[in-house]
Amino acid sequence: MQDLRSESERLNEVKGHLEIALLEKHFLQEELRKLREETNVETLKQELERERSRRLDLEQKMSDVLKTRCEDSPPQPPRKQQPPAANGTDKQQKETVCSRLQSWLYDRFGVYIEDFRFQPEENTVEAEEPLSAKRLTENMRRLKRGARPVTNFLRNLSALSNWHSVYTSAIAFIIYMNAAWHGWAIPLFLFLAILRLSLNYLIARGWRIQWSIVPEVSEPVEPPKEDLTVSEKFQLVLDVAQKAQNLFGKMADVLEKIKNLFMWVQPEITQKLYIALWVAFISSCVLPYKLMGFMIGLYAGIKFFIIDFLFKSCPKLRDKYDTPYIMWNSLPTDPQLKERSNATVSRRLSGCEKIQPVVSRSTLATIPAGVTREEESGRAHSTKKGAFHEIFNLPEVERPLPVCENGWRCCLINRDRKMPTDYIRNGMLYVTENYLCFESSSSRSGSSKKNKVIKLVDITDIQKYKVLSVLPGSGMGISVATPSTQKPLVFGAMIHRDEAFETIFTQYMKIMTTANPET
Repeated sequence: MQDLRSESERLNEVKGHLEIALLEKHFLQEELRKLREETNVETLKQELERERSRRLDLEQKMSDVLKTRCEDSPPQPPRKQQPPAANGTDKQQKETVCSRLQSWLYDRFGVYIEDFRFQPEENTVEAEEPLSAKRLTENMRRLKRGARPVTNFLRNLSALSNWHSVYTSAIAFIIYMNAAWHGWAIPLFLFLAILRLSLNYLIARGWRIQWSIVPEVSEPVEPPKEDLTVSEKFQLVLDVAQKAQNLFGKMADVLEKIKNLFMWVQPEITQKLYIALWVAFISSCVLPYKLMGFMIGLYAGIKFFIIDFLFKSCPKLRDKYDTPYIMWNSLPTDPQLKERSNATVSRRLSGCEKIQPVVSRSTLATIPAGVTREEESGRAHSTKKGAFHEIFNLPEVERPLPVCENGWRCCLINRDRKMPTDYIRNGMLYVTENYLCFESSSSRSGSSKKNKVIKLVDITDIQKYKVLSVLPGSGMGISVATPSTQKPLVFGAMIHRDEAFETIFTQYMKIMTTANPET
């Protein structure tokens, strides 16, 4: 019995060891599988085999090319045998001289020869940084600091021209006119550039040299804040975006004016430039360059120190006789050209409307019977998905007002719905004579279930609305209350919110006064 017990205990121990070994084996297999997945040993082996096969193919091709070259080359005639001692020494001397010459040439000119090797241009794509309020403000500050020397230089030039310091401007005028009279204008400018670099070198070495015609105003430097609230970050981004918008707008105005000047958008202005260029060209061909430089230098000095001072001091005189100033202000930008074209079209349309009653008698036969002018114009308007009256199931007379012919992009927030797809819808908002229409961007061309049509008479309340109270400003939404909805409908995320509100409110008041003339 004791033997049986001992045997059973041994069997149990063996079973336990086997189970532990199986668990360890399973664990090791899992670890090995993970390790293989992480290191991708199989893929590395496959890539190594591919590289080996490629290398063998290249070696085989090279050997084939060499064999073909050896076969194509003509057999060389046998050379005359010379005494072995003399021939060997001459060959060794020639090889040593050639090797030395090659090594010397390579050491001298090898670097320059390597520079002339043609290589394919690498198109590197720079990684774009994500939008960050801190990074945006820092870049704006860097731009301001980098542009400060240029702005200071332009401010000093303006102060010289305005005679801000009479003694400084008088000395500069006398020196410049004397240099221009003797033909030293260009050496004078080069000397001033050298002097400026010398002063900058001394300032970089630690010297305190501050000279400016206009006293510099030190701007207070705001320490960067690390912990900002959401509203502060949003306001910071808005401020920086406003500055960037104004800066880009000014740059765009300058570039558009230059483009329109050379594209004959204003022919009377470009004609003056055209004549001036012809006069300058003929003068440069006829007159000697020394006389041309003398005349240009004198005119530049008189214009900068005297004429500009008179024009800046007397604005009325400048508006009448300063030709470059008048030409620059008369040049239109692209938005101004668009406004002019729209004004011209509106004038033509208004003229046609005035002439329409007289002309309609003679052209009555060309208009189909039973079709009015309003219906004919209403059919012409259509949205991206079809005719306007078909999209909203309205009479053909109803069409968007001229202010919102293209609609206002917004999102409809219906707080009576609980589903996310019905709660917020993106689309376009239109206003007609009697209706407020919202066209959902997710609605199909043949379905108008997701569109919204509200009668202006049914509106009980309309006001400006702020969707998120955390954000600064007055908001970008309009709330409209109707008897059919428990909570007011909100048209949010409208860029032109104020314009849309004024249009809707004006048309609403017009409809209400028409419906209730006594009130």
